[in-house]
Parts: sequence; C-alpha cells; structure tokens
Amino acid sequence: MSHQDSSAPTGSLASQGTTNAGYSSSTVPMIAQRDSRDSWSKKMDFLLSVIGFAVDLGNVWRFPYICYQNGGGAFLIPYTLMAVFGGVPLFYMELALGQFHRTGAISIWKHICPIFKGIGFAICIISLYVSFYYNTIIAWALYYFYSSFTSTLPWTSCDNVWNTPNCTNYFGTNNVSWDNYSHSPAEEFYTRNVLEIHKSSGLRGVGGLRWQLVLCLFLIFTIVYFSLWKGVKTSGKVVWVTATLPYVVLFILLIRGATLPGAWRGVVFYLKPKWEKLLETRVWVDAAAQIFFSLGPGFGVLLALASYNPFTNNCYRDAIVTSLVNCMTSFLSGFVIFTVLGYMAEMRNVEVEDVAKDKGPSLLFITYPEAIANMVGSTFFAIIFFMMVIALGLDSTFGGLEAIITAVMDEYPQYLFKRRELFVLGLVIVCFMGSLSTLTHGGAYVVQLLETFGAGCSIIAVVFLEAIAVSWFYGIQRFSNDVKAMLGFAPGIFWKVCWVAISPAFLAYIIVSSLLDRHPLILFDYKYPDWSITVGFIVGASSFIWIPVYMVYKLVWTPGSLKQRLAVCMRPERTMREPHTDSLSMTPVP
Repeated sequence: MSHQDSSAPTGSLASQGTTNAGYSSSTVPMIAQRDSRDSWSKKMDFLLSVIGFAVDLGNVWRFPYICYQNGGGAFLIPYTLMAVFGGVPLFYMELALGQFHRTGAISIWKHICPIFKGIGFAICIISLYVSFYYNTIIAWALYYFYSSFTSTLPWTSCDNVWNTPNCTNYFGTNNVSWDNYSHSPAEEFYTRNVLEIHKSSGLRGVGGLRWQLVLCLFLIFTIVYFSLWKGVKTSGKVVWVTATLPYVVLFILLIRGATLPGAWRGVVFYLKPKWEKLLETRVWVDAAAQIFFSLGPGFGVLLALASYNPFTNNCYRDAIVTSLVNCMTSFLSGFVIFTVLGYMAEMRNVEVEDVAKDKGPSLLFITYPEAIANMVGSTFFAIIFFMMVIALGLDSTFGGLEAIITAVMDEYPQYLFKRRELFVLGLVIVCFMGSLSTLTHGGAYVVQLLETFGAGCSIIAVVFLEAIAVSWFYGIQRFSNDVKAMLGFAPGIFWKVCWVAISPAFLAYIIVSSLLDRHPLILFDYKYPDWSITVGFIVGASSFIWIPVYMVYKLVWTPGSLKQRLAVCMRPERTMREPHTDSLSMTPVP
C-alpha cells in the first residue's frame, strides 16, 4: 500500500500515472484551489478514522440485543445478506465519491447533480441533531468512569442516599425475593443518582440542569475541540488511541466473561438459531436497519474522511476491510455482552431471557455495570469498560462533526479557509448549547426523542435520494468511469446492479417498514404523549425539508424555460478529475 500514501495529486489526470489512461489529460480542467487541501499523514490514520466512526456504541448495545431478539444465529443470514447487497455497496459508493471529488457533503453536489444540493444541508442538520444527544451519552460514561475510582463501586449496594426501599441486591445473598417492583443497585444508581430522573415529571417538566453532567459534557467537548481544530493532521493521531483501545478492552472483557459461571448459558442463548424467525418481516427490517446504522453511510462522514485521501488510494479495498471489521466487531461484542448476561442469570437463578431485556443505554449503564460490580477486580473492569465506552463515542463524534466542518468549509472557503480553529470552536459551542436540554433531570427523555426522530427515517430517506441521484441522475456509467480513473479498474456488474436497484430498494424497504410499524415510545415506564411525537416528526422533517426547498430555490433562480432550467440544474460542473461531459448523454462537450 506504499503507493497509496503519496501526497494528493494536482493538475491533470495524466499526473496520476497509467491507471488513468482511460481519460485524456487534455480534457481535464485545472482547479488550482484544490491543490492546498489537507491530506492524511498516513494511510492508517484514514482507516482508523473510518473504523472508529463506523464502530460505535451501537455495535455494543444494539447488535447483541437485535441478534438474540430476532432468532440468534439465524439472524446472521439476513444480516449478512443486507450487508452484502445494501450496506457495503453504499459504504463503497460514499468513499469513492468523497475521494474522487475531494469535497464535503454540500459542495459535492455541484459535481454530481446540483438540484440535489439540499441533501448536503440535510446531512449537516442531522449530524447536528445527533451531536445534541450522542455526546450526552458519552458524558454519562465519563460520570461512571469518575465514579469507578473507588475500592467499592457505588452501584454495588443498596445503602446509598439515593436508594429506595425497592432496591434489591441479589449478589452474595441467598433466598432473595425478586418481583416486578424490585430495582437493582445499578438501576437506581443510573436513574436516581446519574440522571436523577425521579425529579422530572416528563417532557413537560424536565427539571433543572445536573451540573455534574454539564461539567462532564464540557470536558468531552474540550477533548473533541482539540482533536479537530487542526484538521485530519490532529484527529488522525488521536484515533490511534480511541479506535484501538476498544478492541484491547473488548478482548480483556471477553476473556473475563468466558471464565464466569453461567457464561455458556449466555452464549447458547445468543447464538441458538430460531429458524422460524426468518419468516417474519420484522427480522429482515431489523437486519437492514442494523447494518445501515452500523456502517453509517449518509451522515457525510465517509465523504469527508475520504476527501482527504490521495486520488489513487484503493477505496474499494478500504470499503471491504472496514466493513468486515465493523461487522466482526458487532459479532464479537455479542459474546462480550452475553457471557456476562449468562453469569447474571446464574446468580439470579433465572433464565437468560429474563435478564436480557435491557437494550440501548440501559445495557451499558445498568446491566453490564451490575455484573462488573460483582466480579473480582470490579474496579479495574469498571474503569476499562467505561474507558472503552468513552473511546467508542468520541470516535463517532469526531466523524460526525468533521462531516459538518468539511461540508461547510468547502462550501464557503472564502470565509472559513484560514479560520478553521474559530469555526470549529463556534460549532462546538453550538453543539454544547444544543445539548443542555439533555443534561436536565428529564434529559434522558430528550435523548430518546432526538435519537428516535432526529436521525431515524430522515437519514435513511436522505441516503435513498443520494443513491438515486448518483446512480440515475449522475449516471452509473459516469460514476464507474470515476472509479476506474482512481483505481485503474471499473466496478463489476454486481456493484452496478446494487447501486442502481438493490441498494435503493433496500433503503425504501427500511423507510416503508419503519413508517408502517411504529411502536409506542416508552422510557422507564414513561409513555411519550402524543404532542411529543408530533414534535419528533417536526424535528425529523426539519432536516429533510431542505431537499425540496433547495430544489424549488434552484429552479426559480435559474433563468430560461422550465426545460432549460431542469437541464442546467441537473448538469454537473466539471472537476479536475473528469472529462467535460454532458450529464445526460455522457457525450463529450466541446
């Protein structure tokens, strides 16, 4: 891979070497402003950044739950098929687009299909919404990390000021009565000490700010700022720690979990196939949604990170390798989680199914800490576990904010090119202020609302339109020529069929299923009122709406007849990486 670590090329395609012989160098215009673009110091900086973004908290808390809920080992069949025909092709497409055009999620559309530029704005808004709640979850983990530096973990017993008479500690005690009103020490530590959610009456009365969490979030954003302020030169170094540390911790926890009594029960429960589940539509929908949100196409991150690559970098190999790493990490996380759940079932003398009901943040902040608290060396395992959670979260935050930074700076270089530090500072302040509502006593309710609607169907719809715009409007043949210009070989028929038909159908399937099969939104026995669901849909629509708004704006302000306006709005501008061609017929324009 040594040839891929060379500096980003400039000038004509002829300077790229023989791999680009399919294009005539005389037809490629020169764009001088691209020459000063930043680039990765090492190939591994890029790979670790992509892996760090793709491998996030969802790999640890969502995949294991979805897997056992949808047939155990049988779920791996729809999961693999959805990855091969949907997730990986979209992942590959975004890496190739970003590397070829070397620009962010907004300005890239003038090179693809200008009328779809609203997709770029929608992506930035969605990434902003994600930053409002995702970093709060990291702040919770930081609070746990700080609380772990004690000889006895604070969620071990029921003797603390925040505990209630319903607190029941079944570890180290025989003949414990456990009923529907019982709460473990870990659950009460999370709900009554970390969140203090009992002081909130719901979304209408979220209560005051938790200053401890505000301080934790401030520290998180401080780390984020100094990791991103200088660009990929600094973030590419930070990910050597944040992207590799989780794997070290996962293997330590896996070894420890495998030695616990009852671990085998958890593994059997995790992988035992239930073949009849494959006949249920919900299983296939969950598989499609899991692989999509796990790999993360559509958030603009892959476009941004790939835009700093050398032109001849093998993005095809990068897509395959990073996708495999992501999926294998999800699978490995299942063993880490379920060996511990098997141990808890053994200690409670109940079935694994009875302790495997928690998902999402509850799995990270209640179930797993509860098991850790009753292990030998609990303090050590708690520290490294929450260190892993923080690292997983930070990587994804780096990627999400870099997507916004790259997109906006590439769109407005005349104002921001030499002011990156100030722009990143302003963005971090906006994200911090936008997160304050999630730091209240009822902040967990806000987190759940933003997670469900801020980046739910809206991001899937955005990627659906992105796939359609690239494959049908920009043209699959043009896109294939772009890939051939970079790699020296064109994508095979499999990739073309996926991009044109299968991947868009995959996304449409998720969208329709999600809209038709909506479940009541409930958190800690609090059922979200109807008005909050309406607010959620407004939040989701507030990002997607920019796509039709920009289309109307572009058509209105473009001179000419309607036919002429449509032709202009759909004609991509030339870049230094492609010949000057007509966007519809692919016929060279003189």
